[in-house]
Amino acid sequence: MKSLCTRIWRVYEAVAMCLGLGALAVVCLTWLPFAMVLNPLLPQRLAQRIGRYAIFTGLRIYLLFLRVFCACRFDFGELDRLRDGGPVVVVANHPSLLDAVLILSRLPNAVCVMKASILDNILFGAAARMARYIRNDAPFKMIRDARKELADGAQLVIFPEGSRTRLFPLDRCMPTAGLIAGRAKVPVQALLIEFSTPYLGKAWPLARPPSLPLSCRIRFGRRFSPPTDVSAFTAELEAHLRAELGATEAAEPAPQPASA
Repeated sequence: MKSLCTRIWRVYEAVAMCLGLGALAVVCLTWLPFAMVLNPLLPQRLAQRIGRYAIFTGLRIYLLFLRVFCACRFDFGELDRLRDGGPVVVVANHPSLLDAVLILSRLPNAVCVMKASILDNILFGAAARMARYIRNDAPFKMIRDARKELADGAQLVIFPEGSRTRLFPLDRCMPTAGLIAGRAKVPVQALLIEFSTPYLGKAWPLARPPSLPLSCRIRFGRRFSPPTDVSAFTAELEAHLRAELGATEAAEPAPQPASA
């Protein structure tokens, strides 16, 4: 009986994975034609506001779907209070593809520094461009655009590792967040993202079902003053994230990637 229940649960995990990925595609495809049409027609500031709120709303609906149908549990802690806290650079570790989804679902005026390949992606690109998310492939323009957004009161979301974590609990941090925060003279708020398993991490194949229930918690780390010494700040940020995550990161090792 126990083995039968286990097999049924494994089937459910595979079905839940398909439902979860399919629901994200549906959310993106629903907004895609509106973003493509409205972005060139509306004034830039209005298009940006509508674009960000559409992403905020769509991702909240998506996470509700994951809660109801896919046995996912999310604990956002006090993340909502960043909404009205003024401009800030939000930095977080990056264990999963879901990280940006989780943060952007709580901050309606967030702007994300994203890989250029995502902004050029047919599924996500139109929405991200309408929201005026920032490309990471032109460093000087990236810093200039980030400063402008912060000056306008937005919360800037950036993952200092630059990509999803390879060597848990944290990869080396890059100086980008410190450069932007120092130039814009805004504080840096660290977030700690913790998953029950490394689902959709760098070493988790997209087609591999999750281990359900999947739990995720976001908690506040340290709040840093605007950096004056970028190198020292980057080292201090990395040490802080590593210390916090090393004490609480799930003990399960990251799975090895499938052979090519």
